[in-house]
Amino acid sequence: MATKIGRVLAQSFLATTVLGSGVGFGSLGARAQALTPARGTPVQPLEAGAVTLDQLSVEGQGGTSVGYLTKRTRSATKTDTPLIDTPQSVTVVTQAQIRDQGFQSIEEAVRYVPGIIPHQGEGNRDDLVIRGQRSNADFYVNGVRDDVQYFRDLYNTQRIEVLKGPNALVFGRGGGGGVINRVLKEADGIPIREVLVQGGQYFNKRVAVDVGDRVSDSVFFRMNGVFEDTETYRDFVDIRRYGFNPTMTFLLGPATTLKLSYEYFHDERTTDRGIPSQFGRPYNYRNNIGTYFGNPGLSYAKVNANIATATLDHLFESGVALHSTLRFADYQKFYQNVYPGGAVNAAGTSVNITAYNNETPRTNYFSQNDFTYKFDTGFLKHTLLAGFELGYQEGRAFREEGFFSNGTSTLAVNPLFPTTRAPVSFRNTTGANTRYNLGLAAVYAQDQIEIGPHLQIIGGLRYDHFDFTANNLNAVAPTPVRTNRIDDLLSPRAGVVVKPMDNLAFYGSYSLSYLPSSGDQFSSLAPGLAIAQPERFENAEIGIKYDVSPALQLTGALYNLDRFNQRIADPNRAGFFLTTGQTNTQGAEIGANGYVTDWWQVAGGYAFTDARIVSNVSTTIVKGNTVGLVPFNAFTLWNKFDVTPEFSFGVGYIQTGHTFASSDDTVRLPGITRFDLGLFYRVNEFWRAQVNIENLFDRRYIATADGNNNISPGAPRLVRFQVIARF
Repeated sequence: MATKIGRVLAQSFLATTVLGSGVGFGSLGARAQALTPARGTPVQPLEAGAVTLDQLSVEGQGGTSVGYLTKRTRSATKTDTPLIDTPQSVTVVTQAQIRDQGFQSIEEAVRYVPGIIPHQGEGNRDDLVIRGQRSNADFYVNGVRDDVQYFRDLYNTQRIEVLKGPNALVFGRGGGGGVINRVLKEADGIPIREVLVQGGQYFNKRVAVDVGDRVSDSVFFRMNGVFEDTETYRDFVDIRRYGFNPTMTFLLGPATTLKLSYEYFHDERTTDRGIPSQFGRPYNYRNNIGTYFGNPGLSYAKVNANIATATLDHLFESGVALHSTLRFADYQKFYQNVYPGGAVNAAGTSVNITAYNNETPRTNYFSQNDFTYKFDTGFLKHTLLAGFELGYQEGRAFREEGFFSNGTSTLAVNPLFPTTRAPVSFRNTTGANTRYNLGLAAVYAQDQIEIGPHLQIIGGLRYDHFDFTANNLNAVAPTPVRTNRIDDLLSPRAGVVVKPMDNLAFYGSYSLSYLPSSGDQFSSLAPGLAIAQPERFENAEIGIKYDVSPALQLTGALYNLDRFNQRIADPNRAGFFLTTGQTNTQGAEIGANGYVTDWWQVAGGYAFTDARIVSNVSTTIVKGNTVGLVPFNAFTLWNKFDVTPEFSFGVGYIQTGHTFASSDDTVRLPGITRFDLGLFYRVNEFWRAQVNIENLFDRRYIATADGNNNISPGAPRLVRFQVIARF
């Protein structure tokens, strides 16, 4: 291919050699020095047309990216494995793509990933539907669980890995449709001094800094920070967030590396539950793009997160590699909503507003320990993984219901003037008032076997022990009710990769995952839940991965995903459940990432998803229904074109079919057609400017929902600009 791609790949190869796979053994110091000029040496500007850091992104934690393409990761198998040799559908959103699209949230960044649909999440948290399975807990940071309900920012994110299909062997409980893993920026010894300043419509203001260097030949430091204050296209809705994340890397010896990280993050915003429905469709949504239904003055969410992480890598003389991570995370989360609680009446004269709040603090302690050993038995090449995970999570769920001055929990307002300032009092009546703790222990083993150059197999098994206890503080006669459940779960994984050529792979896989009866957010455990069996997810998948060139990968997958043991309220015993609910998702996905030519990059794909209710889940969610928010067809494609060495532009296209707001299929949401545009200009090697225009043609559409009467209109045309300075 053209010389420019050759330079990109040459530097990518060098970066892989220099910075390694993220295992971080002691040679990292020498490798980093190979790309790092000695202190006091002037930085030489890149020659015209040479690869820049916007094209090449050297990423820790097992990944090296060229533009929009990542070639390998450790997250899917817990070992450093090329994506073409991974028997699983994996999409990676690189730092270059995040920057070019100008996105700063998980919801925005995954819009161009096939098979993922954003969920509203009650306006206070990240929430996604992956292959027809909704989750607000299947989020990870460098492979460690980050399951609290809040909005994550991407200021310190190196890349986002979307691993599809259940895979409890690597991640443990949940993850029925897949998981989202953020890989954070880390101190790698390469000098960086970068400042990003952003502005835009609705008084958008954002500043981010990324500063790193070598303290010495064996100590590296890096600091990322962000501050943002913005209003939004939704009336009365604003966001204020800030955070900082210092990291350090210590080369303790020729075979030992220690990485330390601490993050403080604060996010405070107006919660927004959107608009209601009428006659089975969003209520007059074209004229209510910004209209707030409820009381914005009393609707807000805030979180304060303190997260400390230590990662130790050591290579023993025997050849066994240790990767050990210890994380403490404390999240103080509270949110309150005064929002539409029903549909607009037939006459169009009234809609009910209701209210509640939730206090959901949580503290997590996790220890993950992986041991990897490579050896041969005859003509078989093994990569053997064994490890264990210990965790403890504790927190509180305290919900209060809202009451208006009329003494009831609802207030009727005119849908033509639905914003209210009516006072609301909150008290705990029937809502949760629980303190809980979860102890978990897991052991796992996996073997990746290479049988010659054309055949590889992977197999493994994980054992999880869950011990969950919830104390219902509302039941005080004579003492709080303590409910406990213990689950012991076995989760297998198997896969095969056939490679007729080095750049072409066919794979098949089977994986299994469980979700304990306490659910995604295990904040309570009523007696009826305590005897319910865990939900089970089974995924069978076949696929193809084809490296068209060293800088372009095409992928395809066909899968069948069954979800068993979904709970149905027992009509004969109040508070108890039947576990006979079942859904099935059958789908096909096609993805493309990388350089089509030396001046054209792409990221996106197509997903056909048929997610159906197989057996009744409730009296309204019945057999044959389509799972809510899941379109049959979705096509997304982001293109970046390099016109000159200085000027580039990007064009994005999103097209989805219609969906339903919930799985009862009573409120139909129209499909989405949207174009996005990016303009990029490099002034010199130190300055870059860009403009991003979301929804270029100002189409009116529905972005997502949280049930039939909390429907989020999409943004109108939205313009943001950035200036990035590197020193």
